[in-house]
Amino acid sequence: MSAIQRIALILTIIGAINWGLIGFFQFDLVATIFGGQDSALSRIIYGLVGIAGLINLGLLFKPNEETVREPQANPTR
Repeated sequence: MSAIQRIALILTIIGAINWGLIGFFQFDLVATIFGGQDSALSRIIYGLVGIAGLINLGLLFKPNEETVREPQANPTR
């Protein structure tokens, strides 16, 4: 996993936590920290989380190295 994918994953997790807080408690942590939903900083964070989600979309289609293996030849006895 590249550094950009790791950063995107962290931002996506932050976004998921924020959405969970909104869903369960009607509390927007990003807006609270950065001065409301309409502030420039909040909009930047929301935008970065959205871009991170698009970057992580590629992880859905990336083959898992643990499960994708070359077929082994069966020795004949």
